[in-house]
Amino acid sequence: MAITGYLLQSEAQVIGTPFPDMVAETVDDKKVNLPLDVNGKYTLLGLAYSKKSEDELNSWFSPIFNKFIRKPEGMMAGMGYDVNVYFVPMFTGVNAAATGTAKKKALKNTDPQLLPYILFYKGELKKYKEALDFERRDIPYFFVLDPTGKIVYATSGAFSEAKMDALEDVIE
Repeated sequence: MAITGYLLQSEAQVIGTPFPDMVAETVDDKKVNLPLDVNGKYTLLGLAYSKKSEDELNSWFSPIFNKFIRKPEGMMAGMGYDVNVYFVPMFTGVNAAATGTAKKKALKNTDPQLLPYILFYKGELKKYKEALDFERRDIPYFFVLDPTGKIVYATSGAFSEAKMDALEDVIE
């Protein structure tokens, strides 16, 4: 695959396409319909569909929380980003049965401030692999959706400052 800036060629191919409909759940079983429930403002989604990719997805939690979710205090109060952020571990095939266990583990082991930003998807993977060009199961994929649900940026893999800078540029 050729590298174009920070995007792999396959990631560049999804730019401009609508994010496919996905129904995911919060840790307390509330359904969230993506992208329908996030229309109206920019949304950053991080998706992972294997244990190894979930570990890399976790490398993004703190930097994304600090950059896009945490509200600035003091002189910077009222500034910051107005963006939806969700990390979505995907449970498919035989692993779908582990969704409940994963939710319980998240409740026990995840900073309570992060829990509202974690969604759990249980279901078919094929539709998303085709629409989003998921090529490797061992890395997480990130998508920035515009206010209409269209993909305006995509990247993958572990956290890096360069990837974070690119995400920030798109969201600003």
